[in-house]
Amino acid sequence: MDLGLKGRRALVMGASKGLGRSIADALAAEGATLAISGRDQASLDKAAAELRAAGAAAATGLVADVAQGEQMDRLADAAVAAMGGVDILVLNHGGPPPCIASEITDAALHTWFEQIVASPIRIANRLVPAMRKQGWGRVIVVGSTGMQHPIPNLALSNTLRAAIWGWLKTYAGEAAKDGVTMNVLAPGSIMTDRIVQNATSRAAKAGTTPEDEMARMSDEIPAGRIGTPDEYGPMGAFLASDRAAYITGSMIRVDGGRVRSML
Repeated sequence: MDLGLKGRRALVMGASKGLGRSIADALAAEGATLAISGRDQASLDKAAAELRAAGAAAATGLVADVAQGEQMDRLADAAVAAMGGVDILVLNHGGPPPCIASEITDAALHTWFEQIVASPIRIANRLVPAMRKQGWGRVIVVGSTGMQHPIPNLALSNTLRAAIWGWLKTYAGEAAKDGVTMNVLAPGSIMTDRIVQNATSRAAKAGTTPEDEMARMSDEIPAGRIGTPDEYGPMGAFLASDRAAYITGSMIRVDGGRVRSML
């Protein structure tokens, strides 16, 4: 299936590794032009070279720290300068440390609100108006199944990701008539550094090992295993495509069936 992404310009945040990289890989394979962001220029340059080799029409690495809200303005401007505009915006960032609800502190709330809620909204406010004016655009939030089904020991993530989901659902209704779709792509357990971190934290609390906890995660998934990044990213490319023009304000789960909700 040709997703019609040749000539489309995508800014993928947090794309030097992990889930952001998996979406960037899928967009590159479709011939999109890419700008990727992260905090380390050397890692971004390496990833950009690999994306060009994988089929991207062009790929540029742009340093920006999502924890610093003012850097989102510079990132938006740099991406527009590098590509001539942004048609596809993938909002992605690292996740907060594991904790239970009673361990959430004011300091942690303020720190992670900036990364998970404020910065994504800020850069979207810079880039979405041009998408609406041209009559075509895509916004994808790399989310979590915790937005729908709270994940034990990830209370801070559950809390703040619910806020960005509320924003996206609201904005999607406003922008749909202008040809801009906005969706959450929610991973379940996908084998990234984040999964290892969560397993290590759970093991410390339970007196087990990270391997034990990953085995337990697998047992909780109907598919019987933890997923891989290359099973996640292609759905991002689909949501970014013309083929997904009638999908907006939705949360698409890639979770091996873990979330049992029918909603």
